[in-house]
Amino acid sequence: MPCSYYIYYRVDPARASASELRIYELLEGVRKATGVSGRLMKKRGEPNLWMEVYESVPNEAKFEWELATAVDRLKIQELLLPGTPRHIEVFQDA
Repeated sequence: MPCSYYIYYRVDPARASASELRIYELLEGVRKATGVSGRLMKKRGEPNLWMEVYESVPNEAKFEWELATAVDRLKIQELLLPGTPRHIEVFQDA
């Protein structure tokens, strides 16, 4: 059964513009590797709380591997507010 991934995190405000470019590079890399198109969202009223959304992921293992590889390659952790992680939530269709 396909799953949807919701990944949220706080971006370091000092790196926000550079972060946006790198996250779009992440989304494109994941799309090329898995065929799953993601999108970036920013919380209303809290512009440094971001969320990547990937819906209807057919192959969880491949997706998670490719996502982790891209996150490491692009050094996404260095864009985040110091001491904060990326939170990943996975939901199945009802």
